[in-house]
Amino acid sequence: MPKAWGTRLGEPQYMLRLGDLWEQSRMGIRALIGGLRAGRGFTLIELLVVTAIIALLIGILLPALAAARESGRTIVCASRMRQVAAGWQIYANENHDISVPAQPGRYFPEELNLYDVGNGLHYRPRWFVLLGAAGGFYAYSQPSTDVSDEHSLPVDGSDVFLCPNAADWISTRNYGYGYNHQFLGNTRFRRNDDPSSGLIRFPVRASSLDASITVMAADSLGTAAGKPAALRTPNRADGSRDPQLLAEGGHGYALDPPRMTTSCDYADIRSRSPEHRSGPHERHRGKANFSWCDGHVSTESATDVGYVKRGDGSFEAITDQATNARFSGRGIDLDPPSVLD
Repeated sequence: MPKAWGTRLGEPQYMLRLGDLWEQSRMGIRALIGGLRAGRGFTLIELLVVTAIIALLIGILLPALAAARESGRTIVCASRMRQVAAGWQIYANENHDISVPAQPGRYFPEELNLYDVGNGLHYRPRWFVLLGAAGGFYAYSQPSTDVSDEHSLPVDGSDVFLCPNAADWISTRNYGYGYNHQFLGNTRFRRNDDPSSGLIRFPVRASSLDASITVMAADSLGTAAGKPAALRTPNRADGSRDPQLLAEGGHGYALDPPRMTTSCDYADIRSRSPEHRSGPHERHRGKANFSWCDGHVSTESATDVGYVKRGDGSFEAITDQATNARFSGRGIDLDPPSVLD
């Protein structure tokens, strides 16, 4: 063990005691086994000592095994997000340098809302469906042209779209990964379902972004992010809408940036207000995985990327302490696009 590391954490004495304990345990168990081989059985005291030693060792090892298992899930999540991020780059290359939108606007007649998602046509596909199609892996085993499936269709085409720590967040709307929709491509209409009002932010040229410092997507808590942690309810995996917007992962496909304004869009187009903001889900031992536009993935706390959290676990929306520098595409703190322009 490097001396500096051990000295900094005060580990040498602890490791020495642990080593002594293990050596004494090993020698004691060997002695007992030797006694058995010599024809002598266990005494009650010896049996209790061995049991206590085994219990102690299990108590020491289990937390380490749990931490290793959780680290493995974090790595799997990051690997999957990296593949989806590669799809973002491929999509831009194949679409004249245009960054994928979070979800196409709703046009009339309905036939205008059908898009090719690689293995069929689908009604108003969200960003991850289009990125999967660009990368050659599909979000749905069977895409649907039925408008009633828009929010509820299970994301069942590939595990690459699912976080291991939110494996049952499988609906299209109440989804586990959220897209930086405000800055990377927001094709919602400024007035809902009114194409004449104009698109909020589109097109966005991928080459205009500083890709290495721009968040593409992240583990998403959805509109529950603006609520105290104690009030949040479980994810609705059937894609249904929670009237109180307290369910974790609600509208999780859209990740709102750290700093909002009173005139910007929000994850839920019907509830554009600070208490219904979206935010990252720190489900990997107090941190979230963030994928970036250049394809790399990092595991960071929400505050590391500019968010502000209250003591009750809710995320602030309108505060000068938050910064959008890692979301704006330019490395500086910019307001999200206004729906009033």
